[in-house]
Amino acid sequence: MNIHSLRILPVLAATLVAPVLASAEIAVKSGEKIAFLGDSITHGGWSNPAGYVRLVIAGLEANGIKAEPVPAGISGHKSDQMLARLNKDVLSKKPQWMTLSCGVNDVWHGPRGVPLDDVMAKSGTYDEKVATRGTYQKNITAIIDQATAAGVKPVMLTATVIHENLASKENGLLAPYNDFLRKLAKEKNVPMADLYAMFEERIKAENKPNVKVLTSDGVHMNAEGNKLMAVGVLKAFGLNEAELDKAKASWPALEVAAAEFAKKQAEARAKAAAEKAKSNPKK
Repeated sequence: MNIHSLRILPVLAATLVAPVLASAEIAVKSGEKIAFLGDSITHGGWSNPAGYVRLVIAGLEANGIKAEPVPAGISGHKSDQMLARLNKDVLSKKPQWMTLSCGVNDVWHGPRGVPLDDVMAKSGTYDEKVATRGTYQKNITAIIDQATAAGVKPVMLTATVIHENLASKENGLLAPYNDFLRKLAKEKNVPMADLYAMFEERIKAENKPNVKVLTSDGVHMNAEGNKLMAVGVLKAFGLNEAELDKAKASWPALEVAAAEFAKKQAEARAKAAAEKAKSNPKK
């Protein structure tokens, strides 16, 4: 099957996506916990002072809602690993909400990745351990079902780009994974932030083929990518345009903190390199 034929045009895709929560009222309430389940993108969304997780929390607070974050992003993780640690890292913390960002590594890891379905698992593309990882469809459905059964309200995020070249092989492979997420969100009546669609629109509008507009390396977020992700999540939580403006007004302070954090990291790396060179002089 031609993987590109599984793409859904933006207009058609919109009909498959579960609607975001009603904007008449922000769904998250003060005192509630939000778990952020994901991979390195989500890990960076918390470890970076201006990462998307922190921007979401700050944006809610700017609108009078003090939510407690439960960071649950681990670098390199795929859908099977997130399912395996769901109880430990999310459900045991008893959050009211859980955002799910998963898919990039399932595709990006190639033979060590997670196939979309049983047919793909038998394609011969994957390594000998593929059966232990299950399939993306089964893993994601289990995550959503287990969270819902535990009283945790999921918010699904489509996977973001793998390289900012929208015509890349990886983005072609990622397309049916995101199509599945859109369909599942509609089926389960789960709110969704269609981040891939937002990234696609922004990258096309910028029209800078050789410039990283939203990522630092084609996958992990730069400042603009983090902000776009945060906007998508906040919209899924029901923020309207006026509330989003309040959220965005709170972000510059975090960006200043992020710049200072990056500066200190660079200084620490330079110091470590100098000490290493001093202790190991060239002969």
